[in-house]
Amino acid sequence: MFIALFTTVAGFSQDMEVKKGDFKFLKDQKELNVEFNYSNVKLMKEKLTNDEYVAKRSAELNEKSKGNGNTWKKKWASAPEHIWNPKFMELIGKVYGNEKNVTIEEGLTSAKYTLIVDVVWIYPGWDAAVMKQAAKVTTVLRFVETANKSNVLLEIESDEAPGDQWGSQFSNESRIGEGFAKTAKSLGKMMLKKVK
Repeated sequence: MFIALFTTVAGFSQDMEVKKGDFKFLKDQKELNVEFNYSNVKLMKEKLTNDEYVAKRSAELNEKSKGNGNTWKKKWASAPEHIWNPKFMELIGKVYGNEKNVTIEEGLTSAKYTLIVDVVWIYPGWDAAVMKQAAKVTTVLRFVETANKSNVLLEIESDEAPGDQWGSQFSNESRIGEGFAKTAKSLGKMMLKKVK
């Protein structure tokens, strides 16, 4: 029991640190564009590429039950678009957008600034009902000029945002989605505090 409790509590640490720049440019902005970049993501403690992880995981699932791995592969491929990105967008909109009356959307090319969410590392965690480990999501959050994306005005590292829910959550994809929600919530709170 003690181990289960410790595992759950230990999962809730997230480090968010400004690496470059400040928040001044966001003052009076009423629009923010958002882009997600998964091209360099690594997975698990072994830091597997997405292709390596998918091959390994689908083979494991197919071994347990024929065809399961192939079904999972489709679910995994659609997770960024259908679970992870929407979770992030929902929370950044709720915490910062609603509070400051800022429209935050993907593909909002009229916005002067773009937030690029570089997804660096994902750990899916696990849930065995009696014991569980939260998912973890590490990202680099870069605010750039929409017209000149090489001009980085603010860079924040979000390290191991925990993805967990009350009760059981047996879907890795949903648990990871909670890590994206936590990232957006922490970022939104930081922005509220810093953007005067």
